[in-house]
Amino acid sequence: MKKKLAAAVSGGAVLMLLLSGCSDDGDTKSADWAKNVCDKWQPEYKKIEAANAELKRVATESSKPEEVQKTDSAAFQTMSEAFTAISAALRDAGEPPGGDGGKTAVAAATQGFNDTAKGYADLKAKMDALDPKDQAKFAQGLQDLSSGLEKVAADEKAAKEKLKAGGLDKPMAGQEGCKVTTPAPTQS
Repeated sequence: MKKKLAAAVSGGAVLMLLLSGCSDDGDTKSADWAKNVCDKWQPEYKKIEAANAELKRVATESSKPEEVQKTDSAAFQTMSEAFTAISAALRDAGEPPGGDGGKTAVAAATQGFNDTAKGYADLKAKMDALDPKDQAKFAQGLQDLSSGLEKVAADEKAAKEKLKAGGLDKPMAGQEGCKVTTPAPTQS
């Protein structure tokens, strides 16, 4: 059960805005905007990576339900806060490139990242409500959380797609702060 939870988290949250493409427009305003966003995102990516590592650790070890609950709850809290900060950085970055299309993309992506943050907050609340003393119910609760993880992953993916649709992925791709290297998720 714990391995399924880890696989779902790995498949969703670890994706973390790996933006593809190269910035070849030479537009310094676009590059400055992207640098502003990506520099603020980088510390949040590191928090998300650390939280994912903890989720994987307790899922692959023979951890007690109490440890799984404590670790997962803390990880979900961290991810909720990180996606809230990612959304705020995007919203507060100033005028995006691409005119009205860029503004629309930022507004939609900001909402998507807020939805992702809310999804993790909801997962934390559900995790906290599980009874680790009843292993059968706890295991069922973990399985039920996997659909929540799928929704969170879909919200995150939709936010990234909004940036891509608005053409904002190109200036962001060239910024170090938006480059994240994460291992491929393992299936169990």
